[in-house]
Amino acid sequence: MPVSHRKLSFLAEAGLHVVCTAALACIPAWAIGQVRNDMPLILSDEAVMADHPLPDFSHAGYEYGLGEIPNFSHVISVADHGAVPDDGKDDSAAILGALETAKKHDGPVRIQFDAGRYQLTEIVWIERSNIVLSGTGMGQGGTEIFMPRPLNQIDDGGALDDVRKFNESRYEVNKNLNLRTLFSEYSWSGGFIWTRAPEGKPAYYTDELGTPLQVTTDIVEGEQFSQTIEVADASNLRPGQVLKILWYNRAGENGPLIESLYGDADLVIGSRHWSSSTIPVVFQPTRIEAVSGNTVTIANPLLHPINEKLPANFSPWSHLANVGVEDIAFIFPQNPYFGHHNEAGYNAIYMTGVHNGWLRNIRVEQADSAIMSDDLANVTIRNIVIKGDHKGHYGVTVSRSHNVLVDGAQVFNDTHHSLSFNTLTTGSVFKDSIVWTNPSIDQHGGANHQNLVDNVTVYADPVRKARDGSPMIDIYNRGGGAAWHPGHGQFNTHWNTQVILQTGVPLDQHVTIRSMREGGAAPRIVGLHGNRPLKIDYPPNPYIERLDERVVAVPSLYDWQLAQRISN
Repeated sequence: MPVSHRKLSFLAEAGLHVVCTAALACIPAWAIGQVRNDMPLILSDEAVMADHPLPDFSHAGYEYGLGEIPNFSHVISVADHGAVPDDGKDDSAAILGALETAKKHDGPVRIQFDAGRYQLTEIVWIERSNIVLSGTGMGQGGTEIFMPRPLNQIDDGGALDDVRKFNESRYEVNKNLNLRTLFSEYSWSGGFIWTRAPEGKPAYYTDELGTPLQVTTDIVEGEQFSQTIEVADASNLRPGQVLKILWYNRAGENGPLIESLYGDADLVIGSRHWSSSTIPVVFQPTRIEAVSGNTVTIANPLLHPINEKLPANFSPWSHLANVGVEDIAFIFPQNPYFGHHNEAGYNAIYMTGVHNGWLRNIRVEQADSAIMSDDLANVTIRNIVIKGDHKGHYGVTVSRSHNVLVDGAQVFNDTHHSLSFNTLTTGSVFKDSIVWTNPSIDQHGGANHQNLVDNVTVYADPVRKARDGSPMIDIYNRGGGAAWHPGHGQFNTHWNTQVILQTGVPLDQHVTIRSMREGGAAPRIVGLHGNRPLKIDYPPNPYIERLDERVVAVPSLYDWQLAQRISN
């Protein structure tokens, strides 16, 4: 069946070569002659594929990887509400006034900024669907929003009170800096542009701070990576409905969900995996595609099996849809670095509670954290540039989210976590991105698994020696508290990661890429290469193929899987 013009257009935008033949009509070039002599074994050898299966990562992004981000034609200008760029005056009231007008419009609406610099000293809450904040471009001569004060000087209306309570006894201690202070709530939460569903809650920190989760129906059976499941009662399910599938670990420290997450490796599993019976350890937002009796087809592959030993249920999900921010630069003033977990809250965007959304063409300078997220599904984050001489906490972090595509991020400034798969993140992708300084591809503790690092380049300087005396860099960083360790679960995949060593290493000297002890049967490392020979120290048992060799036949696993999916 021919691929539609809409899908062909999308493939072209994604950099895929599309060809037309008389016999096959128009399909992606990569879908023709799928098995080539230079294909990696993990994509071509049946035995290897059976032993080391790859999830289908191509469902990440807006509309499960297949949709075009929309352009909204109804425009509300901040100028009509009194915002004047470049006048040095505060524009918060005008921006919030434009947002209030937008909320009264029934359909999709674009809040438009002109070129020039605006000043913002309030949080811009986006709490309804079908709204995009749009500027004239993220570059010089485009739209800039300048925020002179951090979030810790701005009233958030109690939005982070649960985080503050969670942090009541959590201290950042650094004797060298004479530092002992409570964790900042802005280390991993909050932003000047903040999306949230009014009835939703992006994160659950403890049982007493959580909201009781409702059950739409129990799920009786489902095979891992399939898209067909059996439910106990489908009477409340309908096509187009967006729900969450929740897996709980109620079987203790050695329960079957722990094995499904981490395999059978001998690992220390943090207490957050098994200490609560009411907070889910894995969640998967999905859309109902079809209902036939009690058989339900969902939009994306099932993360884990569902059966009597591994029960799961559908739960309602309060969320926004078609929310975006685009073509804007967010600028903070020069500000001192107060230390890890002591951030003041120079945070640009905090996107929470969105299904089908986007952030694109955005520049952020001098931030504590540029892009943070929670409770997302099928969001595309594209063409992000993060700069400045201020040391940051996060560049781009995907947290408690599913099927998020980060495509074309560039992190120039020093950050603790340049690109981060954070707590409870699944099915998400960092693609075609570059980290220029002190790189960290962070695999934060907290049951993150089945994520992809795809065609990412890092520029690194070795700072210490490996056990064999070779120079060593630690790009596969593990953050997060011990209660959520190990760093990640099964099927995390690193495809065509390029490591460029900048100083102090002779051409013939191998460099060790180190990681901490991680989840069993993980990750898959394919095409790790660079400008020096590399050695991998990544316990306990990763799958490694094409070390020191770029996979030319499949430069991007995400693009390749997307092409296969569309052509089939």
